[in-house]
Amino acid sequence: MKPIKMTLLCAALALAFGLPALAAGEEVAAKKPRATTRESRAARPEVTPDIKDYSELSGQVIYQVLLAEMALQRGKTEFASQAYADLAVRTRDPAILQRAIEVAGHARRLDLVLELARLWVEVEPDSQRAQQVLIGVLVMSNQLDGLAPQLIRMLEADKEALPANLLALNRMFARSPDRQAVLRLISQVCKAFFGLAEAHYAVAVAASAADQQEQALAEARQALEQRPEWEAAALLEAQILGTKSPAKAIKSLQRFLERNPGARDAQLQLARVLVAEKRYSEARRLFEELLLAYPNNPDVVFPVAILALQENDTALAEKQLKHLVTLDFQQKSAPYYYLGQIAEGGKRSDDALAYYQQVGPGEYYLPAQVRSAAIRSRSGKLDEARKQLRAAADKSPELGVQLSIAEAALLRDAKETEAALELLEQELGKQPEQPELLYESALLAEKLGRVELMESRLRKLIELQPDSAQAYNALGYSYADRNTRLPEARQLIEKALQLAPNDPFILDSMGWVLYRQGDLEGALGYLQRAHSQRADPEIAAHIGEVLWMLGRKEEARLTLREAQKKDPSNEVLTEAIKRFAP
Repeated sequence: MKPIKMTLLCAALALAFGLPALAAGEEVAAKKPRATTRESRAARPEVTPDIKDYSELSGQVIYQVLLAEMALQRGKTEFASQAYADLAVRTRDPAILQRAIEVAGHARRLDLVLELARLWVEVEPDSQRAQQVLIGVLVMSNQLDGLAPQLIRMLEADKEALPANLLALNRMFARSPDRQAVLRLISQVCKAFFGLAEAHYAVAVAASAADQQEQALAEARQALEQRPEWEAAALLEAQILGTKSPAKAIKSLQRFLERNPGARDAQLQLARVLVAEKRYSEARRLFEELLLAYPNNPDVVFPVAILALQENDTALAEKQLKHLVTLDFQQKSAPYYYLGQIAEGGKRSDDALAYYQQVGPGEYYLPAQVRSAAIRSRSGKLDEARKQLRAAADKSPELGVQLSIAEAALLRDAKETEAALELLEQELGKQPEQPELLYESALLAEKLGRVELMESRLRKLIELQPDSAQAYNALGYSYADRNTRLPEARQLIEKALQLAPNDPFILDSMGWVLYRQGDLEGALGYLQRAHSQRADPEIAAHIGEVLWMLGRKEEARLTLREAQKKDPSNEVLTEAIKRFAP
């Protein structure tokens, strides 16, 4: 027989969608009916009975076959399926049974298909085709009890394909909602073949899907014991271990690689886990070893480039990214975007624009458009930048809100705050309850001193999204920064902190409201915690002010000056330095 992974699934899909499920040599019919409309061609099975197949049957049987086929051509699938089913039960003829199952599948009569498939197996108990169809229907209908003996018989019938068929078992039941039942069935089936590592592997996969991780780990290790060089089993063991302990997954892969140093997939997985655990130096060394062996493999080249970026080695990153776009790599927008970032960081604006222009639809399109527009705006081409963003919005309407916000940000940075707010007001006229527009317009309104508008927008946002930590924070910080309504400000910020306890900007807000309320030591703790997570210049300015008020003036000056070196143009920081560290 063909491998189960092909024959069973094909049969199940064919029956599910009413398509012809039988091979050309096995069909009752051979000729296509004449279709008068596009709809009729799409809706009807493209076979009609061949009379020679029924030469030994009675005229009454042939008449009933023709009657059923005519009904089928006229779209009367229920009548046709019942007529064929009655005929199949009466004649017990294998050819008619096959056709009856096909027509019942087309009519989406799964109950009838199952009844006929069982009859077919009864009539032809040695027919692999009959067994395949019955198993396919039982799998589709999620009737797993009692299925094990039939699966075992089918697996035993093709010894050559047995390992591959064992590995395909879990895919057969991928859509079954009862993962425990699937585990019981696969365990029962595979027990008969535990001399093969593939049988243990199949049980391990089923156990993992059923959240029986101890059993899964034991079976994966058994598979690995029987085939010590098998990468798939080593990867499965690491995957199972990684759900609870990434460190144990790393050690597992390292042990496997000590025994099998050329196992590329295991090396790749180990490197990925090291990256996930932020062990970048180890991961980079491993990827660079892989790069020597596989210099043209995108799965190696891309991670090497990204890790080089992570460690600020832009020369290596740029070299590998340029190489990557010459390879057979489907997602070239990613390397083009990162090449644009590298060029932008190197003050090569024309190169950056050229790279960003190569970024197509997908996750990198929006940031590439925003960065391109920012480059143009910084070079004095604000109108050109705005036109670019609007053209991008016309091309990708689903990004319209984000692109409008980006355009408003360009206007704000160009000190055209009124125009920025007006732009967002126009967009809000079209979408008055759009959360991002409400939030961004509120911030611009505050910058312009339009406090009532800011407050109304944020309160509306809170009403629409009661779990919006940023809305509570923005409103609370606004009160704290203006040193007004401090109890309410603190209450709002505490709510924000409950929703996002590790957000550095909300931690900064909490520190600031405590400072306004006179709790300097409490304020400093929150501010330093915020700064440790994000070295933002405004947070540094707040720390400097609190340190100054605590009498730690030299420490305040040092904090402010260090922050100024990193961001000399920040207005809040500049103002703090004028006051406390001139």
